Amino acid sequence: MHPRVPRFIAFVIAVSIGAVALIPAVPARATAEPPFELTFPQEPSKTWFSSSFGDHRSGGRSHKGNDLIAPRMTEVYAAAAGTVIHVGTNRLSGRNVRIEHQDGWTSHYVHLNNDNPGTDDGDAPWALTVAPGVEVGMHVEAGQLIAWVGDSGNAESTTPHTHFELRVDDRPINPFSLLNDAYERGLEAEEEAQKALIAIDVPDVDAE
Repeated sequence: MHPRVPRFIAFVIAVSIGAVALIPAVPARATAEPPFELTFPQEPSKTWFSSSFGDHRSGGRSHKGNDLIAPRMTEVYAAAAGTVIHVGTNRLSGRNVRIEHQDGWTSHYVHLNNDNPGTDDGDAPWALTVAPGVEVGMHVEAGQLIAWVGDSGNAESTTPHTHFELRVDDRPINPFSLLNDAYERGLEAEEEAQKALIAIDVPDVDAE
């Protein structure tokens, strides 16, 4: 056999292996859809949000969710049925709640209210952070009130908002498209509810 043939074959094999090694790993279930329809976790007409997933944050961190900006003490709702698995606080997240859903999915509600009415004192009782009965082990339904918007943790110097995360097998995904769809459904529901109230307030008067 020509002495160059083995070296050529070895080169091809090495290049092939190198090419495989350079192919970026695709995160498991990166494009997975949750096994539930997301409920928008705040009142749509009071909330503004954009796709900020992956944006740079201090300390070399990246943003792992979307910020739902709304007035302080706006209601925060469970995005889907599930079980509360965490109610607590820390320096970055402030007061926060996590809910476990089906098939490894969790939703996270961060920077919840910690201020007494009319203040920014950071000293509110937990009754002004989470709804009555919200504790670890509690089952919640989609759309159920769980907490209120605030600016706790490292959001103290920002506009009140809920940092909302969706994770599957503890890996964050960009929730923007799911939130946007839920937002549109929520706006439609609000409009229908408003029309129903108007219909009740204006009685029919039969023409004589």
